[in-house]
Amino acid sequence: MLGQTIMRDIYAHPQYLDDPEIESYLNQLGYLLVSVSPSNQREFNFFVIQDDSINAFALPGGNIGVHTGLLLAAQNESELAGVVAHEIAHVTQDHLARMVAAQSQSQIPTLAALAIALLAARSNANLASAAIASTQALSIQNQLNYSRDYEREADRMGYDMLTKAGFDPRGMSGFFNRLIRANRFYETNAPAYLRTHPLTTDRVSDMDARSESAPYVQIQDSLDFQLVRARLRAQEGNAAEAVKTTRAALEEKRYSNETAARYGYATASLRARDYRAAEAQIEALLSSSGNSPMIHQLAARAALEAGKPTLALQRFQAGLARYPGSRPLIYGYSEALLSAGRAKESLAVLEKQRNQTPQDRRLWILSAKAHAQLGQRLQSHRAQAEAAALSGNLTAAIELISLGIKAGDGSFHELSAAEARRRAWQEMQKALRNR
Repeated sequence: MLGQTIMRDIYAHPQYLDDPEIESYLNQLGYLLVSVSPSNQREFNFFVIQDDSINAFALPGGNIGVHTGLLLAAQNESELAGVVAHEIAHVTQDHLARMVAAQSQSQIPTLAALAIALLAARSNANLASAAIASTQALSIQNQLNYSRDYEREADRMGYDMLTKAGFDPRGMSGFFNRLIRANRFYETNAPAYLRTHPLTTDRVSDMDARSESAPYVQIQDSLDFQLVRARLRAQEGNAAEAVKTTRAALEEKRYSNETAARYGYATASLRARDYRAAEAQIEALLSSSGNSPMIHQLAARAALEAGKPTLALQRFQAGLARYPGSRPLIYGYSEALLSAGRAKESLAVLEKQRNQTPQDRRLWILSAKAHAQLGQRLQSHRAQAEAAALSGNLTAAIELISLGIKAGDGSFHELSAAEARRRAWQEMQKALRNR
């Protein structure tokens, strides 16, 4: 529950990047690495922070954050995978819990207080001292950065995950070597990742030695990796600048992947509401050999924003026929159905997916909208409450479901289920208060 409480604050933070497509890609990458880890029984949640600094961090509850600056700084997918694998290892090896255990109870008021300090240090080093002072943890400063032993352990475990998942093992050492070279020019303002992950020449030498002993294999970056980077670049600056930059890159062939370059230009054009330019690139993308659910999502969204709801629904359906498990496409399709006043169909799509992934808070948020459109007040408030609980906000969850119960428009079964849910959340809240 501590992890959900921390994520409540992250979801509410303006730097949290609420982009289902980028988050979906990061979770796919993360779980690919987790699947080859010897400690893969845990739940993980990978999320994105809108920040130009090069950083990634692990938090309690298997929550791993990645800055947009890292996504753009990685020169290939293996470099990104190397950093993510390293953070996964910090979680699977219980480094955060071991850091807490190393401190005496007189030095740490609460686990939650330390978690807040850790979050502050990992996401914004300038906030670390204030967070530490507020918890009165006199010696936490020395514990905020992972020890060298923990870092070496995360390197070893991360390297194993990287190779077993089919990535280039040189990705980890290559990225860290570039960070060390860059650090020589920063003086006191080192890259954020180096401030929280002490990087020594011994560690880099160990990584280099492992990489050199591995057979050379050329690994091609996934298309989604390229599309995510193109998507982020298309969001930089104002819309006119983004269009100019992405169009020039495409026309002058300054790209490593043409499909990603077209996707970036289409994204920027859509942002600037130049629907004709966006559609021209989208048609080329849909007819090309390279494909991804991200392309279908962009195509459907472009049609929707251009005032072509029928075409948008057709494109969502085509995308889901090819990628039935794509949650971003499911979100988009259900929203398009709601926009067309087809709430029952939207709800059917959402409930089918919810049966498979009941912990997806976005599905509950959309379900609340569908129930509201159908005039089902109890069910709408219940769905909002479920989303709040999954976001770590039990107080809001209890308040919302209480409003739904008071609405009085549910069946006996629905009311009984809602009251049972409220009691469960109240018990959870009481247990947290008594810790």
